[in-house]
Amino acid sequence: MNGILDSAVLIDILRSHAPALEWLGKQDQLGITSVSWLEIIEGAPDASAQRRAVGLLRRFERIDPSPQDFDWAIDHALRFRLSHNVDMMDCLIASTASRLSLPLFTRNLKHFMPLLGSLAQKPY
Repeated sequence: MNGILDSAVLIDILRSHAPALEWLGKQDQLGITSVSWLEIIEGAPDASAQRRAVGLLRRFERIDPSPQDFDWAIDHALRFRLSHNVDMMDCLIASTASRLSLPLFTRNLKHFMPLLGSLAQKPY
């Protein structure tokens, strides 16, 4: 696997955002966390959008958090929630990228840079 997609990138793909689609076309072996899976499903306004989202999500390898990922997420939430407004789901997503030492492709560098440093990368 070459990297992990954050929910913001998945939303851009679902919205057919040209830069996101162009970037995605040049990638292979990307994963998504089960946390992002749930965030995308939660954002689907109706059954049709949910089916479309699931079709996209199934194209990527799903990565589930480990117990150690939860420990990492808790530690980083305590360190960065108040100072950087990082939410719990972002901490769980980042924990997986940290554990696997894989880039997390995101548009939300503000939240992920404190957690991951250079592993947080803006894809387009």
